[in-house]
Amino acid sequence: MLRTLDRYVIREVIPPFLIAVLIFTFLLQLPPLMRELEQLVAKGVSWLTVGKILMLLAPQALGLTIPMGLLVGLLIGLGRLSGDREAVALLACGVSPYRLLRPVLAIALAATAATLAVMIWALPAGNQRYQQILYSIIVNKAESDIRPRVFFDEFPPWVLFPNDEAPPGQAGWKDLMVANTSEPGAAQLWLARAGRLDLDHEAQRATLVLTSGIRYTTREGGGTATYEFPGDIELQLDPRVIFPPMQLPHGVTEKTIAELRATIAEKQAMDPPVSPHPEILGIHQKFSIPAACLVFGLIAVALGLSVARDGRFSGFVVGVGVIFGYYVVMLLAESATKGGHLPADISRWVPNLVFGALGVLALVWRARHTEGRLPFTIPVPRRAAAWLARRQRPDAASVDFAAPGARPAREPAPRRRVLVVVRVPRLSLPGPLILDRYISRIYLRVAAVSFLGLLGLFYISTFIDRSDKIFKGQATTGDVMQLLLFFTPQFVYFIIPIAALLSVLVTFGLLSRSSELTVMKACGVSLYRAAASVILLALLLSAALFSIEQRILASANRRAEILDSRIRNRPPRTFSPMNRRWVLGRDGAIYHYGYFDPDRQQLTGLTIYETDQDAWKLRAQTFVRRASFADGVWRGDSGWRHDFTHHPPASTPLARGPLPHLEAPDYFATEQPLTELMTVPELREFIKDLSASGLNAVPAAVELQRKLAFPFVTVIMTLLAVPFGVTTGRRGTLYGIGLGIILALSYWIVSSAFIAIGRSGVLPPFLAGWAPNILALGIAGYLLLRTRT
Repeated sequence: MLRTLDRYVIREVIPPFLIAVLIFTFLLQLPPLMRELEQLVAKGVSWLTVGKILMLLAPQALGLTIPMGLLVGLLIGLGRLSGDREAVALLACGVSPYRLLRPVLAIALAATAATLAVMIWALPAGNQRYQQILYSIIVNKAESDIRPRVFFDEFPPWVLFPNDEAPPGQAGWKDLMVANTSEPGAAQLWLARAGRLDLDHEAQRATLVLTSGIRYTTREGGGTATYEFPGDIELQLDPRVIFPPMQLPHGVTEKTIAELRATIAEKQAMDPPVSPHPEILGIHQKFSIPAACLVFGLIAVALGLSVARDGRFSGFVVGVGVIFGYYVVMLLAESATKGGHLPADISRWVPNLVFGALGVLALVWRARHTEGRLPFTIPVPRRAAAWLARRQRPDAASVDFAAPGARPAREPAPRRRVLVVVRVPRLSLPGPLILDRYISRIYLRVAAVSFLGLLGLFYISTFIDRSDKIFKGQATTGDVMQLLLFFTPQFVYFIIPIAALLSVLVTFGLLSRSSELTVMKACGVSLYRAAASVILLALLLSAALFSIEQRILASANRRAEILDSRIRNRPPRTFSPMNRRWVLGRDGAIYHYGYFDPDRQQLTGLTIYETDQDAWKLRAQTFVRRASFADGVWRGDSGWRHDFTHHPPASTPLARGPLPHLEAPDYFATEQPLTELMTVPELREFIKDLSASGLNAVPAAVELQRKLAFPFVTVIMTLLAVPFGVTTGRRGTLYGIGLGIILALSYWIVSSAFIAIGRSGVLPPFLAGWAPNILALGIAGYLLLRTRT
């Protein structure tokens, strides 16, 4: 039966526990959320479906965030008791720290049961349902992955190149090129005014419908035949490429315990046997992670009483540190299991054993310390004790013992000297005042702790998401660590705005809670003046965001995409010019080649398709077996040229000679133009080229405005957080952190919605990119004007 003390402790722990679970769940879901939300909305997926996806992903996070939230909630709740000296009163009344184990273990047992239900039932069912919904989206929205002015080769042997998007309200694309060069003796090229992708889900049939165009068929001898079709023609695509297998494979996280045991038996029965380590670890993980709630309960009782003097935010920081250490030990245990040094049945329990022992020792230490004595004595040598005693007495040598009756010696008169004083006017440069430095120190301290804590959580979530690939042999621990390194700029790009928001909320919450803000107002310092330093720091963080986006992010994301695709055993997107076979020229010509050697500056098997952009047909087609660049000129070996402006087309053989209109070698060495991987100057030039060609530059213009608008999110979030921080200071720091997470999530959802709407042409690019900032700035201005300054 729970007594009054037990109920009181539980009431203190439950609110921060729930808020911490909300915060950690959001942070662990942020990477997949930010990666998928905008793409799903742009593909036309309903918001209801997006909400279902988020709900189905929640159990995957809750299996980890419930123990994490329990630890943080206990540290904050128990820390509040010590901060208000209630713990001192309890100890004075003879209540031992061991007595606090009763309510703490009651909460830990409830959290263990909840985590166990999530790991055993909710997680497999939710992940499997998520895979089914994702399968349906992929099938129904396959054509949305085909973007204008980008060669798409994921429907082998077909290569698609849409010149523009279809008009609003219509499916498909405008001015579509389709090529099939899998058979050298019969290469085919279609240029159609319109195209769309028809999918028959029940019949498992995928059809590419081309409307009003010309087909060009090039034979091995060099002749090209043309066929003009005014209506529709259909090209059958391989359904296995578009329609994944209907029986979705169950991963370790999607399987129940019975299915995992069946898989273990199957692997052990194989000849030769296959290691069942992933399945064994999966079974034990369903029980070891819930058991971590009990371990964290022991640690919280010992540490919760020691972080109170630093405020509630310290409980959050200490909790993140313990969690990070827990998963580091788990990583080391997994590495030892993979190396054959630790049985798989024990691996998942090693973190619980290590931190459980540390929790017991820390609890014993805390109990002994509160009684005024240490659990052991430190022997001190006699000479060292005498030396310490002498150090505590005044230095005898410094005392002047004069003889009795002795007269003090007469000191000589000081010599008069002439002093020349030169007065130099004090020149003071404008700089931060004492108030600015005081508020900035609090802000930077909280920002640093928030940044490191959030970065650690991102690392934990990413590693856990890829850890099963290590045990399947698809990746090594070094690959995952290298992936974390390449993902770090993207993590920092996400974390800086959130850290800035949390820092302002916590800083002004602490100033309001301690009544320091009231004293500032009484001394004539307004809220606007107090916030000047954090606004300036937010501007510096905005500059850092823009610098990261321009100099580091694109390159790091490319390398991360390639490495992540290799770990996940999927084909990466084409970034490197060494993997490209199709290139669009500045004048609209389309180049297809077999291989490009950047060292020798040679192209082999080069075909040049010169297009008429207005009529969307070929003007000419040139083929050379090899093209070499020397002395500033491309020269081609033997080949041929067809001129389609004549009827019938005129064919001309080519000997070795110059190719005057071919792009320079560095043009072929550039990467494929993907707007999200361009810097602002590159994107502006790309938009200029699209506009000069009369093509649709709206999606690229929207991306440009987003790149310009997003770095200012730190300033917007700072202005929005100041009034919230003032009003929520009395409710506690963790309340402000939870509010900050909700504000950040709301901003990203609104931003993704406006970007998707802008790409469809409904909103101007400037408004689509800047509307979230404008809305947030308007709300911040309204709240600031209504706040008492």
